[in-house]
Amino acid sequence: MKKRIWPEPTENARRVLESRYLLRNEKGELIEDIDRLFHRVASAVASCEKSDRKKIQAQFFELMRSFRFLPNSPTLMNAGKKDGQLSACFVLPVEDQLGSIFETLKDAALIHQSGGGTGFSFSRLRSKGSAVNSGQGVASGPVSFLKIFDSATETIKQGGTRRGANMGVLRVDHPDVMEFVDSKRSEKSIANFNISVGITDRFMQAVDQNQDFELLDPRTDQVVSRVSAKKIWDELTLSAWACGDPGVVFLDRMNFFNPTPEEGEFESTNPCGEQPLLAFESCNLGSINLGAYVVDGIFDEHLFVQDVHLALRFLDNVISINTFPVAESRKITEKNRKVGLGVMGFADALLRMGIRYDSAQARGLGERWMGLLDREAKKASVALAKKRGPFPNWKKSLWKDLGYKPMRNATVSTVAPTGTISMIAGCSSGIEPIFSAVFRRNVLDGQNLLDFHPPLQALLQEKGIAFSGNEDAASIDKKVREVFGSAWNPGYEVSVDGHVQMQAIFQRFSDSAVSKTINLKKEATVEDVRRAYQMAFNQGCKGITVYRDGSRGSQVLVNQVN
Repeated sequence: MKKRIWPEPTENARRVLESRYLLRNEKGELIEDIDRLFHRVASAVASCEKSDRKKIQAQFFELMRSFRFLPNSPTLMNAGKKDGQLSACFVLPVEDQLGSIFETLKDAALIHQSGGGTGFSFSRLRSKGSAVNSGQGVASGPVSFLKIFDSATETIKQGGTRRGANMGVLRVDHPDVMEFVDSKRSEKSIANFNISVGITDRFMQAVDQNQDFELLDPRTDQVVSRVSAKKIWDELTLSAWACGDPGVVFLDRMNFFNPTPEEGEFESTNPCGEQPLLAFESCNLGSINLGAYVVDGIFDEHLFVQDVHLALRFLDNVISINTFPVAESRKITEKNRKVGLGVMGFADALLRMGIRYDSAQARGLGERWMGLLDREAKKASVALAKKRGPFPNWKKSLWKDLGYKPMRNATVSTVAPTGTISMIAGCSSGIEPIFSAVFRRNVLDGQNLLDFHPPLQALLQEKGIAFSGNEDAASIDKKVREVFGSAWNPGYEVSVDGHVQMQAIFQRFSDSAVSKTINLKKEATVEDVRRAYQMAFNQGCKGITVYRDGSRGSQVLVNQVN
C-alpha cells in the first residue's frame, strides 16, 4: 500500500508549532513532530468511543493531518496530557460583591493558566461613586475592576504558551457607559481585553429617532439619568475609529436565539465575540478548511459533508474527555454540550475558483457552504443523540419548542477567527478576505513573521510562476494582480458593505455568532465605522468589530505592499 504523502506545514507554521504546540521533555527538548501531535490528539479524543475506536482515531488523525479540519488551540496543546483542559472559551459571572468579584478573578486565572480565554459582563457592578457599605464608602465602578482583571491577566500565561485573552462587556444603559467606551484610547490601557458595548434594541430605536436614552442603576433598575442616545453612539464609533475598541454585541438579538433561556441570559461572549455563553459555560470550537475542498475549480461537497459529520463527532467527544479548571463550568457545559463548528480558508476557496471576495457570487457560495455545514452538523448531532442521548437541557430548549428532533448539542455552528490554527493549516483565517499577498504577523509575544500567503504561492506555482525569495513585496503583489486579475481582492480593499454583507450571510447559518473584523483603510472616516455598526444591526449580525489600519501602535497584520 502506497504511503500517504501529507501536506507540509510552512516555515512560519513550524515556528508556531514548535513554540506553542509540540511537547518538550524536562530539558526543553522537542519530543514531538506534527504527526505525533495529531496522533496524540486523535488518540485522546477517540478514547471515549465505545466501539471502532481505532478506526475513528485513524479518521480523526487523517482529518487533522490533511489540514481539512483543526480544533481550537487548547485541544491541540493539551489533549492527551494529564488534566488537559481543551475548551477555547469561557464566560464567568461578575456579581456586585467584592468577594464574588475576586472569586471570579481566581477562576479566570485558573482558566488562563489552562489555555482558555474568558469573557465577562461588568454590567451588574454599581456605578462609579455609588454608595457601598451602608454609606461608609463609594464604589470605584466597572472600569476600575476591568483594569484589575487586565493587570492580573498580564502576569499569567495561557497554559505557559500565550497571553490571556478576555472580553469585557458593559450594557449601554449602565451609568458608566461613556467611561467604558473611552477606556482603551490609551495604548497601554487594558491591553489584554477586547471590549464591547452591550447594545439593546431600545437603544438602537432611540438612536434612530434621535431621542434621549435612560441610564439605569444596575442594582435597582431605576433611572439615574437621561443622555442623548446619539451622543453615546457617536462617542462609541469615534473610539472604535481611534483604537479599534469598543466593538458592539447586540444583546437582545443574542438572547432571542438563546437555545436554553431557562438557564439564564447571555450577558457576554468569548474573547473574539463569536460565542455567546451563559455564566460559567464553556465551548469547544473547530474549523473546516474550505480551500482544501476545491480541486481544479470544483468544490467537493461530498467530502465536505462527510467531514462535517466527523468533525461534529470530534467536538462532542472533546466535551466528554475534557478536564475543567472550574467545577461550575463542567456542570453547565455538560448540561448543554455546546460546540462551535465553523470554517476557515473561505477566501482561498474563492480564489481557487476565480471568484472575487467582494461579489454577489462569493456571498452566494458563503450562503451555500455555511448553510450546508449547519444543516449537516445538526444531522450529525441528531445521530449522536440517538446513540448517546440528547443534551440534558433538551426538553427545556428552544430547539424542542421549534419541533427539531433531539440533538446532542445545544449549538453546533459558529465562525471563529482561527488566527493560529489557520496559520498551522496554511490557509486564510475564518471568513476573512486574504489580507494581502505579503504581510507581517505580529505573533509569538512580539515576533514578526513575514508571510507570503501559502495558497497564493501554491496557485502561482501551479501556473508555472516561481519566486526566488529575493523579490520585494510590491513586485510579488504586481505579479499576483497580473495572474488573478479581478479575482484578487485583498482584505484592505474590500468595501465596508462587502465586509458586513459577508458577515451577515454567515450569521444566518450560525447558531452562535460570527467573529469577523471589518478592516478599514487608514483614511477611513468615523462615518465609515458608524455605517458598519448600523449595517451590522440592520442585517441581523449579533455583533461587530472594526479595525482601521494604523489606529494602534501594534497590530497583528501589517500590509507590506506600498
